[in-house]
Amino acid sequence: MHIVQRYFDAFNAGDTATMLDCLTDDVAHHVNEGNIRTGKEKFSEFCDHMSRCYKENLTDMVVFDGAEGRRAAAEYIVNGTYLQTDSGLPEARGQTYRLPAGSFFDLRDGKIARVTTYYNLADWVAQVS
Repeated sequence: MHIVQRYFDAFNAGDTATMLDCLTDDVAHHVNEGNIRTGKEKFSEFCDHMSRCYKENLTDMVVFDGAEGRRAAAEYIVNGTYLQTDSGLPEARGQTYRLPAGSFFDLRDGKIARVTTYYNLADWVAQVS
């Protein structure tokens, strides 16, 4: 199984430990809005925060492989529920949302060394407001 597919299968299962196992120790996590987080500890903290505020399942996944196994990308639909108000965002009241997203990866030694995720934040805000 491709490491990116394993990562997303773990995401959908809520299995942060397996997600972390897919990453290099020095993983660079580029989030849609915010600073780059470096390392598994920062990634784990991000996952804990996201699990408190959101319940998400990714569907319609297409994984792309390129650059002789050094790069990959994925396109998917985020199906979510907004569970707890996230700082600086609209109030959470259990709203559901559905929006397209994409992630880009650098791969090294069979692991993910960079994760960059993009989605339309304005679309998400409109759906939960």
